[in-house]
Amino acid sequence: MARKFRDFLKEELKKPEIKAEFDALEPEFTIIQALIDARKKSGFTQIELSKRTGIAQADISKIEKGNANPSIKTLQRLAAGMGMKFKIEFI
Repeated sequence: MARKFRDFLKEELKKPEIKAEFDALEPEFTIIQALIDARKKSGFTQIELSKRTGIAQADISKIEKGNANPSIKTLQRLAAGMGMKFKIEFI
């Protein structure tokens, strides 16, 4: 029987070097997930958000897949396109 990814990840995260790398990526994953959640909550497809912001749908897709490193200005444009504001916090 094939192992589930979550089971595999749980085992791998027991290794300190893997856990450190995974934790280092957490802020990026948080921003990506927040963008996806906000877009869906707003009821927009990537294409609709693209039309509202002037940002290419392909670029929005790359951001949501974690294959792009958007600037703060781009994130602000995306937020504005959804009728929201982009906010960064240091905690």
